Amino acid sequence: MNRTVLDASAILAVINAEPGAEKLTPDLLAGAVGSAVNLAEVQTKLVSRGWTSDQAWEDATSPLREVLPFDEEQARMAGDLLIQTRHLGLSLGDRACLALGIALKVPVYTAEKAWKKVKVGVRIHVIR
Repeated sequence: MNRTVLDASAILAVINAEPGAEKLTPDLLAGAVGSAVNLAEVQTKLVSRGWTSDQAWEDATSPLREVLPFDEEQARMAGDLLIQTRHLGLSLGDRACLALGIALKVPVYTAEKAWKKVKVGVRIHVIR
């Protein structure tokens, strides 16, 4: 099973059956992981839409095989990625996701079109 990293927008696309979610196949999702930072983003979005905390967490984690902690190495990488991504307006959560992909040396999946211009040494798949 190959690992992949999903950012918050990709997780939300799966939960909401949004366009592009069909590209996140069951085989791909079988190895999907996410940063705890991105899960916080998804949890926040769902709770703000009226989900209960428990239902939001269950839905947020459902597309993932594993939620990985945001560690010191990733924190430093995410901070350093600001220089390469500032012109694209990537958030801390976006950079945390990229840092996880870089640390694991695996592809990252997103629904954010701006990421098509990101060149940080990890393969990025934009699902729509």
